Amino acid sequence: MNQLQLFLPCAAGVEDYLETEAQRITGLEPQHVEKRRGGVMLRASWRDAMLLNLHSRLAQRVLVQLSYTEYRGEQDLYRAAAEVAWEIWFTPKQTIKVEVTAQHSPLNSLNFAALKIKDAVCDRFRDKAHGVRPDVNTQWPDVRIYAHLTTDSCSLYIDTSGEPLFKRGWREDKGDAPLKETLAAAMIAASGWADGDEALLPLYDPCCGSGTIAIEAAQIACNIAAGSQRRFAFEKYLPFQAHVWSAIQAEARANEVRPTPEQCPIVYGSDVAHRMVDFAQRNAERAGVAELIEFRGGDALQRLPPCHAPGVMLLNPPYGERIEVAGVAGMSGDGAGGRAGGRELPQTESGGEFFSQLSAHWKKHYSGWTAWVLTPDLKLPGKMRLKESRRVPMWNGPIECRLFRFDMVKGSARKP
Repeated sequence: MNQLQLFLPCAAGVEDYLETEAQRITGLEPQHVEKRRGGVMLRASWRDAMLLNLHSRLAQRVLVQLSYTEYRGEQDLYRAAAEVAWEIWFTPKQTIKVEVTAQHSPLNSLNFAALKIKDAVCDRFRDKAHGVRPDVNTQWPDVRIYAHLTTDSCSLYIDTSGEPLFKRGWREDKGDAPLKETLAAAMIAASGWADGDEALLPLYDPCCGSGTIAIEAAQIACNIAAGSQRRFAFEKYLPFQAHVWSAIQAEARANEVRPTPEQCPIVYGSDVAHRMVDFAQRNAERAGVAELIEFRGGDALQRLPPCHAPGVMLLNPPYGERIEVAGVAGMSGDGAGGRAGGRELPQTESGGEFFSQLSAHWKKHYSGWTAWVLTPDLKLPGKMRLKESRRVPMWNGPIECRLFRFDMVKGSARKP
């Protein structure tokens, strides 16, 4: 278990940051960590797999690659799965689920491919365990098996995470189309807010919704492990040793740091919907960082800087289905005529007027601040009449986005 091939899938655009994070968590030399399209591959140990599950804020899962073979048809997939020693990982008493993804696979049906792999796993257990086969559970399996097919190759993985890693365990209250915790952490990593040994600048999300960005930032400031409040699939696997896992968890708790009361708050959030502010506050309490964050209600077009010192704004403003939720730029998010979701409403379909008003507000009141804005609108700088100093490609699920950096200087926006 000391020479495993691990694959950490992540959102497109996050690979560079995940590569750096994986090296920091595991302490592996750079030659053992390789960036791939859509993730990072590592030559690591079973202990490293547990560490990555506990600490990674950017990975979607931690997968162990158990097979890599060429194939032409479904029978080749069956043979590849039948040759894997599944019995060293779990017993036939545990339930399984097989999922298949593909890029340019010649097969007609991925469902049939998944069925053949499932049959191979079950048949191997039947032969090894005197006729006993594991059952399938498509909703809450004990063991998730993943197959990834290319034009001619098949990679088989066992998942050590269980539920995807963005499910940290603290976000029980949320609004419409919430930002995933892994993407919020990627935005923070791209901004460089927590890099270096200097004191952290104030961080402010003026469209905070249920508080995801603010809470992720506060946990990073406290060095709280991302997975400290959840369970993992590897805890049910045969290589699992409870005393080793307990020691890893204890070490993580011992490495947590807490700012003094004089230093708090260091993270701020506001939202036009007071309902969302309540959600964010409850989520922060569950995450153990309520004292580090100050949440308030208020429209992004009206709120003044939350503190005297310039800092970093980090936000995922409304777009797509969330654009209907109103703020002062439209209608009240808590009042009649709008859904209660806590997002400001641009007055035009493209959001141009909202964003031009927002940039004018920032120029007037946020001199010296740096604003990072995640959006699928590549023309956003033009709508805000601002010149970005950096743009980072990043995907929000299936939506291609850009994380724009704007350095605010005092001035007035040109009239449209």
